[in-house]
Amino acid sequence: MGLRHMAGKINAYCCCDYFVNRLRPWLLCYSLFLASVLGPNSEVEWRKKMAISCLSAELSTDFSDDKTVIQFTFGDLFIIHFVVLSLVYFPSGKESKDQEPMESWSQNTVSEANGIHDLKIPLLQTSQDDTVREAHFRIKDINCASCVNSVESVVRNLNGIDYFVVSALDGQAIVKYLPKLITAKKIKETIEEAGFRVDGLLEQDISICRVRIKGMACTSCSESVERALQMVDGVKKAVVGLALEEAKVHFDPHLTDVNRIIEAIEDAGFGADIISTGTDVNKVHLRLEGVDSPDDVNVIMSSLELAEGVNHVEMDLIEHKVTVTYDPDVTGPRFLIHCIQAAGHGPKEYQATLCTHSGQRESGNMYEIRTYRDQFLFSCLFSVPVFLFAMVLPMLPPYGNWLNYKIHNMLTLGMFLRWILSTPVQFVVGKRFYVGSYHALRRRSANMDVLVALGTNAAYFYSIYILIKALTSVTFQGQDFFETSSMLISFILLGKYLEVVARGKTSDALAKLTQLVPDKAYLLALDADGNVISETEIDTQLIQRNDIIKIVPGAKIPVDGIVIKGQSYVNESMITGEARPIDKSQGDKVIGGTMNENGCLLVKATHVGSETALSQIVQLVEAAQLARAPVQKLADHISKVFVPIVVLAAFITWLVWFIPGKAHIYPRHWIPKAMDEFELALQFAISVLVVACPCALGLATPTAVMVASGMGASQGVLIKGGDALEKAHKVEIIVFDKTGTLTAGKPEVVSAVLFSEFSMEELCDKAIAVEASSEHPIAKAVVVYAKRLRHKFGSFTEQVLDVNDFKVHLGAGVGGKVEGRTVLVGNKRLMHSFNIPISPEVERYISENEVLARTCVLVSIDGKIAGAFSVTDPVKPEAKRVISFLHSMGILSMMVTGDNCATATAIANEVGIDEVHAETDPLGKADKIKDLQGKGMIVAMVGDGINDSPALVAADVGMAIGAGTDIAIEAADVVLVKSSLEDVITAIDLSRKTMSRIRLNYIWALGYNILGMPIAAGILYPFTGIRLPPWLAGACMAASSLSVVSSSLLLQFYKKPLHVEST
Repeated sequence: MGLRHMAGKINAYCCCDYFVNRLRPWLLCYSLFLASVLGPNSEVEWRKKMAISCLSAELSTDFSDDKTVIQFTFGDLFIIHFVVLSLVYFPSGKESKDQEPMESWSQNTVSEANGIHDLKIPLLQTSQDDTVREAHFRIKDINCASCVNSVESVVRNLNGIDYFVVSALDGQAIVKYLPKLITAKKIKETIEEAGFRVDGLLEQDISICRVRIKGMACTSCSESVERALQMVDGVKKAVVGLALEEAKVHFDPHLTDVNRIIEAIEDAGFGADIISTGTDVNKVHLRLEGVDSPDDVNVIMSSLELAEGVNHVEMDLIEHKVTVTYDPDVTGPRFLIHCIQAAGHGPKEYQATLCTHSGQRESGNMYEIRTYRDQFLFSCLFSVPVFLFAMVLPMLPPYGNWLNYKIHNMLTLGMFLRWILSTPVQFVVGKRFYVGSYHALRRRSANMDVLVALGTNAAYFYSIYILIKALTSVTFQGQDFFETSSMLISFILLGKYLEVVARGKTSDALAKLTQLVPDKAYLLALDADGNVISETEIDTQLIQRNDIIKIVPGAKIPVDGIVIKGQSYVNESMITGEARPIDKSQGDKVIGGTMNENGCLLVKATHVGSETALSQIVQLVEAAQLARAPVQKLADHISKVFVPIVVLAAFITWLVWFIPGKAHIYPRHWIPKAMDEFELALQFAISVLVVACPCALGLATPTAVMVASGMGASQGVLIKGGDALEKAHKVEIIVFDKTGTLTAGKPEVVSAVLFSEFSMEELCDKAIAVEASSEHPIAKAVVVYAKRLRHKFGSFTEQVLDVNDFKVHLGAGVGGKVEGRTVLVGNKRLMHSFNIPISPEVERYISENEVLARTCVLVSIDGKIAGAFSVTDPVKPEAKRVISFLHSMGILSMMVTGDNCATATAIANEVGIDEVHAETDPLGKADKIKDLQGKGMIVAMVGDGINDSPALVAADVGMAIGAGTDIAIEAADVVLVKSSLEDVITAIDLSRKTMSRIRLNYIWALGYNILGMPIAAGILYPFTGIRLPPWLAGACMAASSLSVVSSSLLLQFYKKPLHVEST
């Protein structure tokens, strides 16, 4: 029984008579003592506080409770003192065994020294592990109350169960438990062992973390990391991006954590650094200065926990960091830093600064580049002399004669120097290949490191054999290959250095986006009248929601916001791709990272940090670069068998050259001087090992996707993944929505007419009341026009009538009750569905407007059409050119809209679309797309992402039209930030160019291997005498990866195929 529960029982059963009054302190002490032994771990800190409370009782010599005074005798106080000391000295046996008693005492005495009621003790000190979790699920085979009792008794006996209840009617169960003591998996297994089936997931909490991985060289490496992560208990999904050098891991926080994920990657032989976790939203990490003692920790934590808007505080004493989870609507990083600084008292001062991960990727890339560069230069320091001693000086007598000086027996000075110089290259510089091979083989896989290690070891250790034979024999003559191993390692490092330099450039477009936000901003303080009180320059990362920021001419806007004062032109080309500056004035939205051109603006911050449009763009692009395109499956399949096949081919090559040589099947003059059959065969085998390159295959797809997604983002086209990028090039037909897609999406009412005895003022009042609750663009246009019309007729009130029973009729309109009358506002289909008669006069008005491509909004009051509004929505200027260009690309077009047939047909004829499907609801649009897919067509859907979401999901490629601040449209595969139809062509054309580049990359990668391996095996040697030395084969291997990355980089020169502005 928990301590709080026991204390509650004591309070409940204590009476006010003398007998119980004398017993109560003894019972309290006894309950405290039992709780110290049997209490759960989560109550340890509470028990210690209760102990201190008892000490306070000793000091005050009485406890007051309901006017009953409990008097303590000397014996009572002695017993209380004994129990208190036992609580402090001997905490519950269920506490951590690692905690020493004296440490606990020293920590507690520090708190006690500050006073019994020390306000510095943190209020939110309960750790995350002690949080009670709740899970919902269904238990099958529950037939009666006896079944319920059986299940409840079994589960409640488990350690760590806080609450459990089962419904006897449907088997629904709720469990609350401590994840530190028990897991949901264990609860499920316990119920199933009792003979009942569990249906549904016990735990719904899935966390996501992103990890930067170091040391991956090829697809085999990325697959090894994935396998290692998927073997971790609790990991639901792991995706590893080779080109991005990142992993995205979905895991159950109840079963594992980020530290175990990092350990799994490191155990697989790769470096790992955490980039972010799913809990980083509305969380800030602050580095502290001036924190030297437990008192300082308590002061800072108490100050933060008492601050308004703070939800959770965690302190890392080793790193001197504090992590604060907060409500962004209430507080922010700047106020938290000020709170820490204000907590200082007297000479004691505290300082806090933001801990950021910005530039981590760039610094990681620079570190990798420097590492490869330094290793290459270090290897050259030894391998160049080896190459000179082995290949150059012997061919230049008399300059190389000194190398033939015999040290002992047949061991020459040249061989000895080559051994001395090549050994550091083999074992110091080449250590990375040994380590990589060890981890790869331990994972029962093979990668490039295995091939390099095999090739260089074969050359080096055979040379060691030659050196030993020469040292011990007076007649032996043999050729060493020390230059082969050292030069091979040097050329491979050169290739990797050039590769990482080129690979770093694949994310240039993304890096440019992240650098758009300025480092500093001007924060204004305003008085009640809106006058500026103060102006302070602050770090952009300290901007909080609702801050007022001053944007001077020529400065970049730091966050998303709304202009509250001023007028200027803003260049948004870096975000939306729109070349022309956009006029901004009071009430207009601005996007962070864009450039203010001429005027001064005061902007109220609405979205900061990860909520800004720029941050969302970066997140989408990073997700796209991490996702694998289906075409990459080819490389994945090849990489699984590539290295074993190469090793087998090298062994066969050695046999083919060695056995016929020994049998004298080929002429003796084929064997170079100073070589025998074994050495010639060994050189061919080593060349086969090192010329094959699995890295190039692994880089063919991700590097191209990386460059393409970055280029698309820089031009206002956000492609959410490799799957969408690949499917887009196959699109055969594009289905367009009308409103907001082909048209401007800003409908205007051009006229209104009455059809009954209702007055115009009453018509407007009823229409405003119902349409004001709708978010549809046409509804907003009706409200604006109706208010303006009401003012024209002399009504200047801004009051909107109340509407009851409001209901949206998808694809038809809205309805509700206004002042007791039933009001419907919508199209003709809505009127027919409610059996409202439409007179010939109304029909004629509708027909006349539909011919002009206008939409009629009918207003019905109490079952009778009272009037109508005529709405027009102009066609986008680029629509006709875009449709024509799509036809020239061989792509068909179709319009599917909820508008009436006549208006839809008029719009279609204007832009050049042949097939029209009008008066279609959202689900009908999705059905139409499925019909086209049933005919074997690849379908793309272009819509505004709201009422078109079912169709966007159903399409093979969904393209959402959206402004820069509305890019997080989950239903779409492609987001057109600029809301321009020309970007539809850009998305498809970029997809085609990217897929073409990927195919070319595969030609480069496979070409090197298919052509290089036979040449390395000596297929041309009998006919031409051309032989590929191992060190040259290594250079070819490095060149293959470099050529693939360079080929992908050519996508950086991509240009849009259609520019409407220039036509």
